[in-house]
Parts: sequence; C-alpha cells; structure tokens
Amino acid sequence: MLTESVPTRQQLRHAGSLLRSGAILAYPTEGVYGLGCDPECPQALRRLLALKGRREDKGLILLAANINQLEAYMGPLLPAQRARLEASWPGPVTWIVPAQPDLDPLLTGGRRTLAMRVTAHNPAAALCRSFGGAVVSTSANRSGHPPARSRVALRRALGNLPCLPGPLGGLPGPTGIYDLATGRCLRPAPAPHKETP
Repeated sequence: MLTESVPTRQQLRHAGSLLRSGAILAYPTEGVYGLGCDPECPQALRRLLALKGRREDKGLILLAANINQLEAYMGPLLPAQRARLEASWPGPVTWIVPAQPDLDPLLTGGRRTLAMRVTAHNPAAALCRSFGGAVVSTSANRSGHPPARSRVALRRALGNLPCLPGPLGGLPGPTGIYDLATGRCLRPAPAPHKETP
C-alpha cells in the first residue's frame, strides 16, 4: 500500500495561500479527507456547500491547531466547560460549543452553537498554522455518500480539487461529535485501527 509523505513547508505555504484566496482545499484529517476553506469567506462557504450538496442548515466544523485559533468563534463558556475542552484537545474529539452571535449562518447552520475541534493530527494542524487560523472542516464527499479515505476516492467523488498531501490519522472514519452543554454523544467515534505485529 502506498503511504503519503508529510507535507513540505512549501506545500503548506501554498495550501495556506489557497485558503486565504478563497479556494476550497482537500486535506488529510484523523480518519478521512476533509474539505476546508476560510471560515470568514462567505463565497467559499457557499461553494463548499454546493460542491458537497450539503444543506445550509447543517452547519460546519472548525478545525484548529490550538484553542486560541477558536476563541473568536466561541461564545461564553463556564469554567467546567472550558476545562472539558482543554482536557480533550488536542485530539480527535469534536465539540458543539456556544458560538459568537455574529457568525455566518452557513457556519453555524443558523444555530447558536458551532462544532469545533483542536486537532492533534500533524498535517491538519500544520495547515491551520500555515493559514493562520481555524479552517472549515467537513468530510470530503457528496452528502449521503461515504467520506473519502484515499486520494483516488477523493478524485472520484469531487474531481480534481487542490489537495494537501499527507497521511490520514489512525481513525477508520470521522471523529466523534459531542454536545458540550449536555455531554451527549451526537456521532460516536470509530474505534482506531489496531496495529498488526
């Protein structure tokens, strides 16, 4: 099986530049390829939703290299809520958190909450650092179809999008999603692949 090498500095700089220009970019995450764009570019958000055929009321995930990159999007948190986030991040846990009231409804799905994750996956975290902030993250697939787990599947589903090279993480699917207010699991996390001896 062909394994992807980690992205070079030049590839990361180029990817960050593409995002800043309003482009949509595919990139490896903890378990599947993600589609990303600048969360503050409404045109990019609309193009991303159209590419996936995703409804506007579903909302999107923000992916970050550290919690500071998410602060501008978060509403007020209780100390216990912040402690819960900090205990699980960086890691493959997506939380639904209170959102700032002035965010684009394409990000929030028109809700007062927003899905967020601080990733420990090196290529995805490096992309956020190169971009200079949080990046939209949604699985690379048409709505209702399985997420892409290879470059071939990505190309087959969505055409020739720019794609940051790099390996996927150890999860066999998308990360789990949890509601910060209730602790309820909204999407279970898949069990990681076991290494074979």
